[in-house]
Amino acid sequence: MRSFLVLLLLMLPTIQAHSQPVDPGQVVLLHGLARTSRSMARLEKYLSARGYRVVNIDYPSRKHRIAELAEMVRQEVVARTRSGEKIHFITHSMGGIILRTIQQNDPLPNLGRVVMLSPPNQGSEVVDALGNLSLFRFINGPAGREIGTDEQSVPRQLGKIDFELGVITGDRSINWINSLLIPGKDDGKVSIERARIEGMADFLVEHVSHPFIMKDEKVMNECLHFLRNGFFSTKTEGRF
Repeated sequence: MRSFLVLLLLMLPTIQAHSQPVDPGQVVLLHGLARTSRSMARLEKYLSARGYRVVNIDYPSRKHRIAELAEMVRQEVVARTRSGEKIHFITHSMGGIILRTIQQNDPLPNLGRVVMLSPPNQGSEVVDALGNLSLFRFINGPAGREIGTDEQSVPRQLGKIDFELGVITGDRSINWINSLLIPGKDDGKVSIERARIEGMADFLVEHVSHPFIMKDEKVMNECLHFLRNGFFSTKTEGRF
């Protein structure tokens, strides 16, 4: 009996070590144009409940050009994350373009896996059609006019991606006026085809709309799967 107790005491540190929860790391959330960090609150809560250290960044998307926003966001990311440790990202809409701008102009050396939700990686025809209207400029600010589809737009000027990227976009629209301006299937702001980008690791289309994609339970599950594995659990037929 005494020998058994001695053996148990020797094993106790090992048992305690294995019982400690594994830290999955840190994730930065970037909201889209004319939104705030509140739009990513449900996703923040979902990831936090699964052990991630979440940084949900708020930035003034309507007040500055994309290059200026990228500088602001990068500074906050560095200030609020642990240096030397991988930083994963989940972005919505223009948040993905902000991250691509950061990686082109002043790359984060410890960038991990990235999931972009409904990103205008090749711009949006909605901006082409409405970008010069005063109401559009009032709502979306200077950055909004920079995400069209012409060769001079910011998304078209950005270089190739050099990080592990999964893209999820939607095929459901709640804005039929915008959808009339967009060729092919879309989510009310961005077409499926213009969400794609060369070099992405995986691509997924879900039956969700642009404003609510980040709140969809299935989408959140797929974000988690990509952060853990580098690919989505669901396959989109003909995604590449």
